[in-house]
Amino acid sequence: MKLTIKKHKDITRFIRKASFISIVIGMIFVLVASNEITHHQFARTSQPLNVCSPTVSSPCIDTSREITPKPFIPNPELNSKQRFLSAISQKLPTIPQAGTYEYTLLRAYGAVFVNQDIGIKLPPKDIFANEQETQDFQATLTMGHVDGTNDCYLQKSAADALNKARVQQHIPLKSGYGSGDCTRTFNTNLRFWQKYANNQVLAKVQQGKETKILGLVAPPGTSQHLWGLAIDLRVGSKEQRKALNQNGWFQTVENDVPHWTYVGLTEDNLPLFGFNKQVVRGITYWITPL
Repeated sequence: MKLTIKKHKDITRFIRKASFISIVIGMIFVLVASNEITHHQFARTSQPLNVCSPTVSSPCIDTSREITPKPFIPNPELNSKQRFLSAISQKLPTIPQAGTYEYTLLRAYGAVFVNQDIGIKLPPKDIFANEQETQDFQATLTMGHVDGTNDCYLQKSAADALNKARVQQHIPLKSGYGSGDCTRTFNTNLRFWQKYANNQVLAKVQQGKETKILGLVAPPGTSQHLWGLAIDLRVGSKEQRKALNQNGWFQTVENDVPHWTYVGLTEDNLPLFGFNKQVVRGITYWITPL
C-alpha cells in the first residue's frame, strides 16, 4: 500500500514538473511571437527619412543625399548675347528690360552673375536702394580675409581664390592695405560717386545718356564691391595677371584699370558664357555682350 502511495506521489510530482515546463515554454513562445510582431510593425511604420512612398499628390524625394547643383553650361549654338543671358538667368530672378537703367548697370557690372562657384551668394538684383538693403544682403554672406591685409574681406570663395593668386605672385591692393579696396558699404559707394560725379550725372546715366562714367565709378548701390566680389589691385605684369586669371579673377569693367571681378570661370570658358575680349591700352577686359 505504501509503495502504491509513493508511486502516486511520484507521478503527481512528475505531472506538476511537466506542467510547469510546458507553461514556461508556452510563455517563451508567446514572448518571442509578440516581439516578432512588434518588430515587424516598427519596421513598417518607422522607416528611415530617406525612404519614401511616392503617391500622385506627394512626389517621392530622397533626402539622404545633399543635392549639389550641376554647373550651368550655355548652349554653344546660341549667339554670345543669348549665351550670356541664359547663364545669368540661372542666377538673377528677373532680367531687366533693354533700355532701362538696370539694364545699363547689368551691361557694365553684370559679369558676376555667370559665376558658377557654389560657395558664393549673388544679389537678387543689380542695384541696392540704400544702406539698410545693402547691410541686409551682406549679413547673409560668408566672408573670408584677404591674407596680408588689415581689414580686407571678400566672400570666402573669392578671398580664397585671391589668396591663391597672391601666393603665386606678389599682388598688392591699390591702397596697399585696407577695406576700401574690398567689400564696401553703401555709404562708401556713395562717397566715391560724389567724389567723381553728382546727381546731374546720375540722372543722365539713368536716362541712358551717359555711360563712360561707369568705367570710373559705380553709381550708388550698384558697385560689385557691395557684393563682396570685387577688389582694387595694383597689377603691372603679365605674371600677376596670369595668376589672377588662373584663379577666376578678371577685369570686366572697361577702363577701370585697378578693378578686378571674381567671375569664378577659367579664361577658356569666358567666350562660351558670351564674354567679349577687348584689349584697351594693353589691358585685356572681358566685357558682357549686352
